[in-house]
Amino acid sequence: MSDSLINWFTNNLSFMPKELVVLIISMVPILELRGGIIASSLLGISMFNAIWLCMLGNIIPIPFILWFITPIFTWMKKTKLLSGIVEKLEKKSMSKSEKIQKYEFWGLALFVGIPLPGTGAWTGALIASILGIKVKKASGSILTGIIIATIIMTIISYGIPYAVGVFN
Repeated sequence: MSDSLINWFTNNLSFMPKELVVLIISMVPILELRGGIIASSLLGISMFNAIWLCMLGNIIPIPFILWFITPIFTWMKKTKLLSGIVEKLEKKSMSKSEKIQKYEFWGLALFVGIPLPGTGAWTGALIASILGIKVKKASGSILTGIIIATIIMTIISYGIPYAVGVFN
């Protein structure tokens, strides 16, 4: 699914500079930094530019989620049409929160940083908000996770292809 989303963004936003496309991809839930780094590699963006663009794109939505998702969810729960959506999101997020609750800072950082389906900064920020983790602590933990994800994805998208001669 991620591959098709990356293809959709790169094809439909081809009129934009490729760096802006990567920044946008990195801001989108599901794709986030992971998709942005892969797209950067495929678009021929240098590794160092990719790192900064993708980290920035992944960081931009996080303060808004941490500060505003709880009041937004509270409002949405009051409407018949939207309450079911909020309950599903909360249930899905909380199903992944056991380790985060147990290890808090490092649990959240590893949840955000390890590139597995359903993890990432968006979900981490949502879980942190639902669990009531203070914004300052959650922000530091999510940033640490983003750095971990950046290292892992850069090795996968740039390091391994370079090592096997794809970029030579």
